Amino acid sequence: MRYDSAAPIATEKKAEKSMPQRLIEGYQRFRKGYFQQHEQHLSALAEEQKPSIAMVSCSDSRVDPAIIFDTNPGELFVIRNVANLVPPCEDDGNYHGTSAALEFAVTGLEVEHIVVLGHAQCGGIKALIDTEPEDAGESFVATWMQILKDVRQEVLAGVEEKSSEQCARACEKAAVHKSLNNLMSFPWISARVEAGQLALHGWYYDVRCGQLEQLETVDSNQS
Repeated sequence: MRYDSAAPIATEKKAEKSMPQRLIEGYQRFRKGYFQQHEQHLSALAEEQKPSIAMVSCSDSRVDPAIIFDTNPGELFVIRNVANLVPPCEDDGNYHGTSAALEFAVTGLEVEHIVVLGHAQCGGIKALIDTEPEDAGESFVATWMQILKDVRQEVLAGVEEKSSEQCARACEKAAVHKSLNNLMSFPWISARVEAGQLALHGWYYDVRCGQLEQLETVDSNQS
């Protein structure tokens, strides 16, 4: 079944199960509004995308880079995963979605900036802080969050009288730093950074108050 601006909203039970009505209505508003207003731009994007910025962001539904930074289609190449993490460069024959997306952004699209966008109230970081390594199990999330096992140890070793919220915030920011370091483990990233063709940025977004903090920049002056 196709859903376009001219089609009536489906009412069949089968259609409701396969596509939430809220999304169908939103799509129809998009077709009648944004798409028609920007049809020429979207048509050009169909031929080629050329974003200058790649952003590693969390999958969290409250953190939408396009809304936070008020960008249009084609401006950001967004890579989303749990806790906005960048794994180290590994050649082990396994599946590496984040690494593959970074490779395409850097070597294919030739972006000039990579932003790692950390955020407050991150569920992945909270799970990491609250769960002892021996109790983590072998779930996909637990295994993924092991990228930050040393970060967790360092943060908790210096907690003293910090609250759980302060510990989480410290870990969220340290995770951004860890991801920037991991980005530099990819040879096609480090080479471009050292040549002045690529800059890496670590930012932190506070979901509650909407404040953005620039934590760190890695470019040819610092690499």
